[in-house]
This record gives sequence, structure tokens and C-alpha cells, in this order.
Amino acid sequence: QVQLVESGGGLVQPGGSLRLSCAASGSIFKTHAVDWYRQAPGKQRDLVATIRSTGGTRYADSVKGRFTISRDNANNTAYLQMNSLKPEDTAVYYCHILYDRRHYWGQGTQVTVSS
Repeated sequence: QVQLVESGGGLVQPGGSLRLSCAASGSIFKTHAVDWYRQAPGKQRDLVATIRSTGGTRYADSVKGRFTISRDNANNTAYLQMNSLKPEDTAVYYCHILYDRRHYWGQGTQVTVSS
């Protein structure tokens, strides 16, 4: 069983920054990739960024150069540093791990970018 808990969302002005955290339970964190997804109202849930267990990263084109995903295996935590935020980044952000062919999701954290 894997439990994921996101935090760090909030209201920020355009151009601002936020750092999201994803705390994971269990011993599988270190050996599995972690993803950040987001879902805006009325839209599908989209992949934002992935960090592999080896540290390799991949980003959606819409966030490249602005967002940075990282992980701290000692503390079972993944992060999403979001800079130069835009109104179109407004969404609920979810942490995700695929383990043993099961999808594990956190409860999500709301990010609102507005002046």
C-alpha cells in the first residue's frame, strides 16, 4: 500500500512561485518514478512532470523552463518547484506513483494563479 499526501498549493499572482510537496509512505518510493499531474475545471488530468528513480526528469512542453521536479529519497518526498506561474497553470495538482500495476494518487492540492 502506498499513501501520497500533497501540500504547498495556494493563491499566487502571475509571475509568482510555489513549491509543492508530495510525501509518500512505504518503502517503494526510492525505487519508483514519481509523477505530477494537474487537472483544471472541466478538463482532463494531464501529466506535468516525471522524475525516475535514477533522477532523470521529463516535462510537459507547457512547463519546460518554468517548473522543476525533484526528489529526496531519504525523506520519501517529491517536489515540484513552479516559477513564472501563469493563470493557465491554475489547477488541482496531484502526485502519482505506478506500483505493481496499480495507480496511487494523492488527494490533490489546489493552485490558483490570479491577480
